[in-house]
Amino acid sequence: MRRPPLRSDHHPPPPFNAPAARRLRAALGLGPDHVAHALRASYDLPYVTPALVAAWERGTASPSHPELTALAGVLWCSPGELIGRPRTLREHRMARGLAPEDVAHTVGHELQAYLRMEETGQWRGTERQTAALTRVLGLTLADVLTVTGREERLAELLRDAVTTRWQAYVRPVSKIAPLERRVLEEVLHRLHQDYQGHMAATLSWGGGPTDASDPGRDFLAHVVDHFWTAVEDGGRT
Repeated sequence: MRRPPLRSDHHPPPPFNAPAARRLRAALGLGPDHVAHALRASYDLPYVTPALVAAWERGTASPSHPELTALAGVLWCSPGELIGRPRTLREHRMARGLAPEDVAHTVGHELQAYLRMEETGQWRGTERQTAALTRVLGLTLADVLTVTGREERLAELLRDAVTTRWQAYVRPVSKIAPLERRVLEEVLHRLHQDYQGHMAATLSWGGGPTDASDPGRDFLAHVVDHFWTAVEDGGRT
C-alpha cells in the first residue's frame, strides 16, 4: 500500500471542533466519502480518505492548518467554525479567515516580520500595534495576554496571590491585566478563598501535598482559567 505524502505544514494542528465538522457535513447531506473526494479533487490533497475524514470527526486525528482551510471550503463555512478556542496568533487569524498580509498591513508590520511572530509565537508590537491586532482579530483581554506571551507571568502572580496575601498582588496583576481595581480586588479575594477552601478539603480528606489528586494543586494548575471565569462573573463571591 502506498503511503501518503508527507504533509508540508509543520505547525501543530489547530484546536479542531469535531462536533461542528460532523454537524456541518450532515447539514449539507454529505458523507465522509463525499468530503474526502472533494478534498482530493478540488484541494490537491490526494491522501485524504473517508477514514481520515471520519477520524477528524471522531477527534482521534486533527487536520493541519491547510487541511482545515480546505475542509472549510468543502463544508461551505469559515475556518473559524471548525476551530475550537484559538490560542495562537495563527489560529486567531485563521478563525477570522484573514490572510497574513491583511493582518500585517493592519497592524503596521512588514509581512515577513509578522510571519516570524506567527512562527515563533512571540508577538513583537508596540501598544498601538497591539491595539490594532486586538481590533482586527477580535481578541479579548485573555486572548491578548495569550498571544503576546504574558499569560505565564499572569499565572505566576495569581499562584502567589492565592497562596499568600492576595492584597499585595492587586497592583502587579493590574499591570498585566488592566481591569477596574474594584473588580480585580474582588476577583483575587474570591480566588484566594476558593484555593483555601480546596486546601481545607484536602486536609479533611487526609490528602498530602504530593497527592496527584490534590484539588489544591489542580486549582493552581488552572488558576488562569479560574481568574477569567471570576472576571466574567464580575468578581462576585
